[in-house]
Amino acid sequence: MNKYLLTIPAMAIALAVQAQQGSPLTNKDYEHAESFMSYNTAPFVDRADIRPNWLPGDKFWYRVLTARGSEFVLVDPVKKTREAAFDHEKLAQVLSAASGNKYEPYMLPFQTITFSADGKTVSFFADGKHWQYDLGTDMITPGTDKAKPERGGFPGRRGKMEEVLSPDGNRAAFIKDYNLWVRDVKTGKQTQLTTDGIKDFGYATDNAGWQSSDAAILRWSPDSKKIATFKQDQRKVNSMYLVTTNVGSPTLKEWKYALPGNEIAMISRVIIDVDNPKVIALQVAPDAHRATLSDDISSSGTFDDVDWSADGNKLAFVSTSRDHKNEKFRIADAATGAVKEVFEETVKTQYESGWGAINWKYLAKTNEIIWFSERDNWGHLYLYDALTGKVKNQITKGDFVVTKLLKVDEKNRVVYFIADGLENENPYFSQLCKVGFDGKHFAVLSPEEGNHNVTLSPGGGYFVDSYSKPDVAPVTVLRDLNGKLITDLEKGDVSRLVATGWHAPTPVKLIANDGKTDIYGLVFTPTKMDGGKKYPVIDYIYPGPQGGSVGSWSFAASRGDNQSLAELGFIVVVIEGTSNPLRSKSFHDMSYGNMSENTLPDQIVSIRQLSAKYPMDTTKVGIWGHSGGGFATAAAMFRYPDFFKVGISESGNHDNRNYEDDWGERYDGLIANSNYDAHANENYAKNLKGKLMLAHGLMDNNVPPYNTLLVVEALEKANKDYDLVVFPNSPHGYGAYSPYMMRRRWDYFVKNLLGVEPPHEYVLKSKTDPRNR
Repeated sequence: MNKYLLTIPAMAIALAVQAQQGSPLTNKDYEHAESFMSYNTAPFVDRADIRPNWLPGDKFWYRVLTARGSEFVLVDPVKKTREAAFDHEKLAQVLSAASGNKYEPYMLPFQTITFSADGKTVSFFADGKHWQYDLGTDMITPGTDKAKPERGGFPGRRGKMEEVLSPDGNRAAFIKDYNLWVRDVKTGKQTQLTTDGIKDFGYATDNAGWQSSDAAILRWSPDSKKIATFKQDQRKVNSMYLVTTNVGSPTLKEWKYALPGNEIAMISRVIIDVDNPKVIALQVAPDAHRATLSDDISSSGTFDDVDWSADGNKLAFVSTSRDHKNEKFRIADAATGAVKEVFEETVKTQYESGWGAINWKYLAKTNEIIWFSERDNWGHLYLYDALTGKVKNQITKGDFVVTKLLKVDEKNRVVYFIADGLENENPYFSQLCKVGFDGKHFAVLSPEEGNHNVTLSPGGGYFVDSYSKPDVAPVTVLRDLNGKLITDLEKGDVSRLVATGWHAPTPVKLIANDGKTDIYGLVFTPTKMDGGKKYPVIDYIYPGPQGGSVGSWSFAASRGDNQSLAELGFIVVVIEGTSNPLRSKSFHDMSYGNMSENTLPDQIVSIRQLSAKYPMDTTKVGIWGHSGGGFATAAAMFRYPDFFKVGISESGNHDNRNYEDDWGERYDGLIANSNYDAHANENYAKNLKGKLMLAHGLMDNNVPPYNTLLVVEALEKANKDYDLVVFPNSPHGYGAYSPYMMRRRWDYFVKNLLGVEPPHEYVLKSKTDPRNR
C-alpha cells in the first residue's frame, strides 16, 4: 500500500513534465519543415531568376521556368521584341524522332543554347550529342561532339581558370614550376616567360592563406602584348598544417598561412613583355599582399587594383598598407618600370574600395582618375587629376553609398553605378544611377521600389533589371541607358508556392542598441500559429564586419533553413546589426577594434522590441551561425549567458590570432595596437550556462579547426558541458555533410530550446527541380 501511494506523486510529476514539454516531433513534422527548403520551394516559383545570355547587337536569350516547364525567350532591344527563341513544340517533335526518346515541348533535356552567327540555327547538347536545329526548316542534325570546357583553360581548385586568356584569344598564360608561361591557343606551343621563380617565391601565384588555387593571377594589356603580375615572396611566412583522417598514415596538408603579427607575403610587381619575353620590374618597394577589396589580390576574379591604359603603355595600380589604412595610387611606365606617385589616402580605421567591385578607374586619355572614398562619411566617387594628384571635384554626394561602379562613358563623361540608400523604405535596396563627371545631371535609372539586380549589355546601350523585395517576387524589365522602358520581360509568380501554405518572411525596422540608429531585419514565423502560445526564438547571425546576416535583400523562396526552423515551432529572426557594411562609414566603424561585440547588443535589444509585436518567449532564445557567425554565437553564449540559452557555433574564428592575418589586422588593427586577447572566445568560456554545440571541419583551410579546439579546451578546463560535431575530412562548409549538420541543428534546438524529442536520425531528402532535369 505504501509503495502504491508513493508512486502516485511520481506519476503525476512525470505526466505534468510531459504535458509541459509537449509531444515528441515526428518524421512528418520534419518532412513538413523540409518542404520549406529551397529545393522544395523553388519548383513552385515561376518566371523569376532571369539571366540574359548576350548575342551580337545586344540581343539576348534567356531561359525562364514556368508552371509547365521551361521556355527559351529571344529579345531584340532594337526591334523592342520578346518572342520564343524557337518553336518549342516542333523542336520537341523532331528531337524525339531523331533521338528515339520522348520529349515534351517545355521539358526539353537542355538548359543552354547557342545561336549561329547568322541567327538561323540553334545548337545544344542532349543525349550525349551535339545537335543543330534549323529555325527556318525545322530540320535537326545530330553530331558527335562532346561537351567541351570553356576556352581559356581549366578550373583551379577554387573555381578560377588556371589559364588566363589574352584579350585577342590567341594566347593563354599559366604557371609551371613557379614561373609564368604562355600557350599558343591555335598551335599549342608553350613559351616560358620567366626563369627565376622558385618555391614560395614564384610568379603570379594565388595564395591568400585562407584561400588559394593553381590559377595565375595577372592582367593582360588590352593589346595582348604585355602582362601585369607580381613575384610573390612567401619564404618567411609561417605554415599551416592539417591532416586527413583515414586508415593508415594520414596525409599532411601544408601551406603558407600567415597569422596576425606574423611575417606576411610580399609582392614585387612586374610587367612582362610577351612577344619578346622580358621581365620589367616596377621601380617600387614590394607591397604587402593586400588589396582594396581584401587581402586576396584576386577577390574580384582577376588581378585586383591594376588598370591598363588603352594603348598598354601605362599601368595604374594601388598599393594597400598591411592594416588597410593607407592607399597609394601609382602609375607605372610599362616600358621602363618607372613609377610615379600620384596621391595617397589615409584613414583612421580601414579603407573600402567598394563591395563586389573596385570603384576606381584610370582615364589615361584625359589624365584623370575616378576614385572611391568615404571621406565625407559616405562611399562616393571623386574625380582626380592624374598629373597633379589633386581632386578636381566630387562626382557623387549625399546620404547614400556607391557600391559598384559599372560603366564609365569617357566620351560623354558619364558614370553608371549601383547605389544603396536612396530609398527610405530600406537603405540596403540597390538602384542603378548615372551622373556626369562634374557631379551634375544625377538620375536614378531603375526607379521602382525594391532591390535592383542589373546586368548591362555588352554594347552598353541597355540593361536588364530584375527588382524585388524579400516579400515581393521579382519583376524583370529591359531598359535603355537613359532608364526608358523598352519592354517588360517577366513578372515573378508565386501563386503555386502560396497554395502550398508558404508565406514570405516579414521585413522589420528596429532601433539599435544605441537607442537612435535604424537597423533592419527579417522575421520568420510558423505558417500556422497557435493563438495565445509563445514561441522560442532562434537568432541566425552573421555579424560581418564585411557582410551581414540577411545577405541579399532580393526575393528568395527560401533563405537557408530559417523558415524550416520556424515550422518546427520557433520564431526565427535575422537582424542586420550595426558595424556591417553598405551604410555610412560611421555605421560600419561602430565596433572597429572590438569585433567581439559582434552586433550582439543590437540582437538582444531587437528581439526585445520584436517581442512586443510577436508572441516570443524571450526566456528561450537560441542563436546560431557559421564562420563569423560561429564566432558570434560562442561570444553570445559566453558574454550574455542569461539571455541566450542555446547556441550552435559552426566553424567559428574564435580567436583571431589563430585566423588569417588580414581579417583581424583590417578590422581590429595591427596586433601591436589592439587587444586581441580581450576578443578571444576561449577566455570567456567559463561563463557558459546554457547548451552549446560546437562544429568544425577538420580539413578547414579557411578557419583552421584549432580555433574551435581552443574553446573546447577552455570549456573542459572550466568543467563545462558542451556538445561537439566534427567532420574529419571536410572543409569550411562541410561539403557533402552539410545536410547532416542541418539535421543536427534542428535536433539540437528542438530538444534543448523547444523542449521536446526530435525524430530519430531523420534523413533530409533534397530534390532536383524537374524543370532542370
